[in-house]
Amino acid sequence: MSRRVVMASALALMAASPLAAQTRPGGVEALAWMAGAWAGEKDGVAMEELWTVPRGGALLGLHRDVKAGRLLSWEFLRIQATDAGIIYFASPRSAPPTPFKLIEVGDKRAVFENKEHDFPQRILYWVDAKGALHARIEGPQGDKTVAEEWVWTKAISGW
Repeated sequence: MSRRVVMASALALMAASPLAAQTRPGGVEALAWMAGAWAGEKDGVAMEELWTVPRGGALLGLHRDVKAGRLLSWEFLRIQATDAGIIYFASPRSAPPTPFKLIEVGDKRAVFENKEHDFPQRILYWVDAKGALHARIEGPQGDKTVAEEWVWTKAISGW
């Protein structure tokens, strides 16, 4: 086998590896704009979402809602480069993680989808012109499409 064939084979294997998915352009690093501590309030509910910077092929996140000093809900989150693509794993109230595949990524906008899940089937994140982070979940409930949205501003920088 020639040296050129061996080198091409090695490069092809590296490009297909999970490590390559973590570091190539458009990997989880494209979602670095999500990193930080974000906070907001709606109808007396204090909402927080924390995201780590992309490292090791993943972003780790945590969401919590508090009202009148009482924890209403929480969720553990992970966005990770996998052999199947970039996957958003949602684990509300410590439930087993549900995967949502990244189907669209742009400048400070990402859309994740899992058509097999009951609700939600889509998760969208984006930063608006004022710098606020939005998260929106969408999906069918009964005979209609339902959505819920959260809006946060940067609470702590340098995460």
